[in-house]
Amino acid sequence: MKTITTLYITIFFTVLGFSQEKFIHDTWDQALLLNVSADGNVNYNGFMRDSSLLYKYFQELSENTPNRSWSRDEKIAYWINAYNAYTVKLIIDSYPVKSIKDLKKPWDKKFFKIDGEWFSLNELEHKILRKFGDPRIHFAINCASISCPVVWNRAYTGKNLQRALDSQTEKFINDPTKNTITPYEVSVSKIFDWYRRDFKVNGGDVISFINRYARIKIANQKEKGYKNYNWNLNEFQTLYDGYVLD
Repeated sequence: MKTITTLYITIFFTVLGFSQEKFIHDTWDQALLLNVSADGNVNYNGFMRDSSLLYKYFQELSENTPNRSWSRDEKIAYWINAYNAYTVKLIIDSYPVKSIKDLKKPWDKKFFKIDGEWFSLNELEHKILRKFGDPRIHFAINCASISCPVVWNRAYTGKNLQRALDSQTEKFINDPTKNTITPYEVSVSKIFDWYRRDFKVNGGDVISFINRYARIKIANQKEKGYKNYNWNLNEFQTLYDGYVLD
């Protein structure tokens, strides 16, 4: 009887282990909740204040790299979080700065290590994340700019990834500051031009992808084009004597 009970306990904890995330992103989740608003504005001064959280997370990332036992969603969540966290580091290392484009080759610079290997943001995006073949990832990674998809103020995980990617994609496409889609006019983000190939999934194209999430569909509108991209920093507005300066 004791042997059978021990067997059941072993099986229980084995199953429990398989159902748990391979890596818990709680440190990054805490940093985001403290320093990113619900609408995606980033408090870079706050991240500087809480830099101990950031550097703790960087160490955790380096000590818990994805392996074959991780699910696809866990791997994607890991690399999205890494991209966004190191983008914050890139900005605060040179803060104050008005735009990420004021920095020298911000996406090509190899400025961080994961498990002893140097990386650039471009390498994370183009050599790892885009290889997963899910265009929704473009709306989860952030380039620290106003026209970019907003920063979600929670960490991505294997469990929340699919729901979060759909939510971020829908939010971006229907945000009139990012895309204008009316019965008469279509003016969309240049993301749909820069990464046009990525949106050609399952035999579709950019328009079919957008229409999957858009409240107003792209059809026969006469005016069509792309919005100008605003590279200004996606930070909180300056506070002065308790009032927000517009």
